[in-house]
Amino acid sequence: MGHQPETDATPLSRDLAAALGRDLSGEVRVDAYTRSLYAGDASMYAIEPAAVTFPRDDGDVQAVVTAAAEFDVPVLARGAGTSLAGQTVGPGVVMDFSRHMNRILDVDLESRTAVVQPGVVQDDLNRAAAGVGLMFGPDTSTSNRATLGGMIGNNSAGSGSMRYGMTIDHVQALDTVLSDASRARLLPVTEAERALRARGDSLEARLYRELPDLVTGHAGAIAKHYPKFWRRAGGYRLDRLLDKPFDLAKFVVGSEGTLLTVTEALVGLVPKPANRVIAVGHFADVAGAIAATEDALACEPHQVELMDSTILELSRQRVEYRALGTMLEGEPAALLFVTFHGDTEAEALAGMDRLTALWRRHGHGYHVLRAVDPGVQAEVLKVRKAGLGMLMAASVGARRPLAFVEDTAVDPAVLPEYVKRFRGVLDRHGLTAGLYGHCSVGCLHIRPFLDLTQPGQVATMRAVAEEIRDLVAEYGGANSSEHGDGLARSEFNRSIFGDELYEAMRTVKRLFDPAGRMNPGKIVDAPPMTAHLRDVALPAARPIRTRLDFEVVGGMRGAADRCMNIGQCRKTTTGVMCPSYMATREEEHSTRGRANALVKALSTPDPHAALGDERLHEILDLCLECKACKSECPLGVDMASLKSEFLAHYQSIHGIPLRAKLFAGIRGLNRLGAAFAPVSNLPGRFGPARGLAERYLGVTRHRPLPRFARQTLIRWHRGRRAASNPAPRGEVVFLADSFTTFTEPAIGRAAIELLELAGWSVRLHNSGCCGRASISKGLLDQATGLAAKMTADLAPHVRRGARIVGCEPSCVLSLKEEHLSLQPDNADARLVAEHTALVEDLLLEAIDDGGLRLREDSPVSGRRIVFHGHCHQKALVGTGTTVGLLRRIPGAEVVELDAGCCGMAGSFGFEAEHYDLSMRVGGLRLFPAVNAEPAGTLVAATGVSCRQQIAQGTRRQAVHPLELVRQAVAPS
Repeated sequence: MGHQPETDATPLSRDLAAALGRDLSGEVRVDAYTRSLYAGDASMYAIEPAAVTFPRDDGDVQAVVTAAAEFDVPVLARGAGTSLAGQTVGPGVVMDFSRHMNRILDVDLESRTAVVQPGVVQDDLNRAAAGVGLMFGPDTSTSNRATLGGMIGNNSAGSGSMRYGMTIDHVQALDTVLSDASRARLLPVTEAERALRARGDSLEARLYRELPDLVTGHAGAIAKHYPKFWRRAGGYRLDRLLDKPFDLAKFVVGSEGTLLTVTEALVGLVPKPANRVIAVGHFADVAGAIAATEDALACEPHQVELMDSTILELSRQRVEYRALGTMLEGEPAALLFVTFHGDTEAEALAGMDRLTALWRRHGHGYHVLRAVDPGVQAEVLKVRKAGLGMLMAASVGARRPLAFVEDTAVDPAVLPEYVKRFRGVLDRHGLTAGLYGHCSVGCLHIRPFLDLTQPGQVATMRAVAEEIRDLVAEYGGANSSEHGDGLARSEFNRSIFGDELYEAMRTVKRLFDPAGRMNPGKIVDAPPMTAHLRDVALPAARPIRTRLDFEVVGGMRGAADRCMNIGQCRKTTTGVMCPSYMATREEEHSTRGRANALVKALSTPDPHAALGDERLHEILDLCLECKACKSECPLGVDMASLKSEFLAHYQSIHGIPLRAKLFAGIRGLNRLGAAFAPVSNLPGRFGPARGLAERYLGVTRHRPLPRFARQTLIRWHRGRRAASNPAPRGEVVFLADSFTTFTEPAIGRAAIELLELAGWSVRLHNSGCCGRASISKGLLDQATGLAAKMTADLAPHVRRGARIVGCEPSCVLSLKEEHLSLQPDNADARLVAEHTALVEDLLLEAIDDGGLRLREDSPVSGRRIVFHGHCHQKALVGTGTTVGLLRRIPGAEVVELDAGCCGMAGSFGFEAEHYDLSMRVGGLRLFPAVNAEPAGTLVAATGVSCRQQIAQGTRRQAVHPLELVRQAVAPS
């Protein structure tokens, strides 16, 4: 059953756990933290469940439904928990399908279908289908974490709906568990088959017997009162039951888990377009972009997407997303992304050419970026798909862009006038909003900024929601067009559909779910949209003293509460975030899970004491502090810093473990090891000694320790003759970090020689540690002292015009990141940070201006090089300079691996309890990518941990990029 501390469980939760534990093969959890993590989704709502289960098969689902009936509690199915309207929050028992029921059971080219379990992620299905030239048509912006079960529950659409429709158009059959725990397979049936299925007393028979009469009896109201615009995801689809053949599978699409639970789906696939190009139109205002949509649609594109300057400006502030901003012309107030597909590139380009000519003729926009190269398209799509998260990043405290009127859709022909009037509603209420969405189908996601904790703001939200509901109806549009009803819009369904249709929908609910147990409160019989609001229910944060500076984001709780549950940290096949989630598929090991756990702890009357909780430690323990969330999370949730601060509080209560003290003092240990090398290297290679280290220190026996160098970088530098080259570029201070100095001095030698050859005078700084190891272990008081000393040592050099450089990213970037947070009022710390860089930055500059020349005939010229970047480098400054430096090697073929985190993460991979996870993380993508390379490929990595992990996981030796560049330069 997995861990499930019950001391903090409610009596109902404990009883449920006992009952479910007897019948489920999957896990059951009822502890307070798990229940809290599943209380929210990506909406503005929160309701704590009584229990969380992780079913392994449809038998488990039946067991959950049976137990829920026994205890008279609701049942709620959940995938990635990215619903924006509150569909996936509720009391009772949550079934998380994403962990175990996530298999693709079949992909069939001939029938163009796939059979999937509900926890299958959309991108995973598309990757599997791509092998036979197919894909799943609906393309959501959350495709890297959205599950097919959630898409079926919501009737999701996305940017390609103009061409491919909605999820309902691709569902062919569903295996389900009904509300009485019986199983039913739903698919289109002839009238004779329907009549056959209608016989008997089963719940399934009742559905086939009574639904046709219900629909026939309300046919007039269905024809008259359903919204006329086709793109809708609200209410029950009674209109679909008028179609022939009779098809309950399509009918239940969009029912948000309120009628039954889907355990398997047969879905249709479509041919994957062979070629794609994207025209990115630049506009001086949003109105101009919307006005240009008509011409875009006339060119028959695949999709037309809008993004306003709010999101664009936020993208420029994130390393992960800033590339698009560098490609644009001027300062557009809005962008229109128009995508064309074709069997050939020429065919796709022809559509783009027609569009640009039409826009030019009609005076639309002032520039068009032609994204033809796949790399450019990737940067364009990365920002477009992150639009929601980018908008959320504009939150200040509890003032957030809220999703309550963001899912409307009208005919594109009336979109300009509709948006103008929509803005008028916002203006009357004094609200601003961010805007993005699908112009091609008249769906714009407009999210007003509100702070629901302030007086009058909840009332304002309701007033706006009612006015927009009426405005949509006036234009014949849909109030819910792809994000569903949930808690945000279900209350309005009576006024949207009329009394007759609404009562028919209530009858549908009673037919499927007589006890009202399946995700109640959604679509019909909903609470007010203002009930269960998360921010309103959250108590005011109590003061807590922190060592790191979180004041810019509203203190420590504010830093954690930036998370709005959009779930980007649940992606598993691209980027770095979140390594432990990728390996475990556990919600609590995602950035989102950890952030929500911290919000819970920091909302207690005594937050410091709450940070000493053992269950909270368990949740945060597997954070590798890779910092990927700092850049890849569109909201910039910095879990690495939050974990360090948490550890400082936790250890102030429980004491500092000996192992933490040893790892935090790594510089002293390395110095001592080097002083006694080579004798000091023997214990690290001796099995019994490593066994003792594991037993008494918790250092895994499965890894050899780093080898200490007798000839340290310090000794080499002292003993060498001073460089005789002139230094026209001035002075640099080279940081002799704890690893480059004592265990890998060859890297430091290469760096210093390259800098001198390029025209710098190099001074070695070797008098202290940056504090990176102390920070990672939560020894923040110690780290503050180390940071203050290093700042005091380096600031005079900077004032004389020197630059600070180094080659170990985690150490160098600590000066630019943590030293500022540890010393928020130290002007010298800011001065040093502004003048600190990786060695690669300076060398690339020297090569490009001719100051450093690389040989055509060097041992590394013309070689294939695969490069793995350090996580901190990716997160804080990007790897572009290092990749660029490698690409300056004559004839080199350089490939940067998108292989995630290596899994070592400093001391993490050396800790006995973390070793297995560390290797699992490396084995997800990095090890296979390296092992796939021919023997002659050179492997480069900037981080010492990365090089250690690659060596131990692949038996391939990785080198620092500077060592390769040094080989490409003539000897000094």
